[in-house]
Amino acid sequence: MTPSNRRHYAITVEQAASEAPTLASLAALTRESSTRYKLVEFLVPPMLRPSIKPGPIDGDQWCLLVANNACAAKLKQLVPAMAAHLRVKGYPTADIRLKVLGQGTNRPSTYY
Repeated sequence: MTPSNRRHYAITVEQAASEAPTLASLAALTRESSTRYKLVEFLVPPMLRPSIKPGPIDGDQWCLLVANNACAAKLKQLVPAMAAHLRVKGYPTADIRLKVLGQGTNRPSTYY
């Protein structure tokens, strides 16, 4: 096929992910992380919800990305209830980590 005969067409992210195994597994983990967050979101005070984003899943460890230290401190109090709720719903979340997204930096700092 010569470059002039090649057809260019747009495909969705989902289509691209389904054709590439690595992207497919990343897309699946992203969907699972979002699903987990939707299951526990009701436990988070409404004022804090915009400051929290679902993060990566690594085995039985799930990470939540939080905007600042104050949000992380409050969320740390809710982590046991979140983990218990996820276990009841069938998710083997043994550990929920919080990562604070630093202001003006691309690297999050881990909060325990």
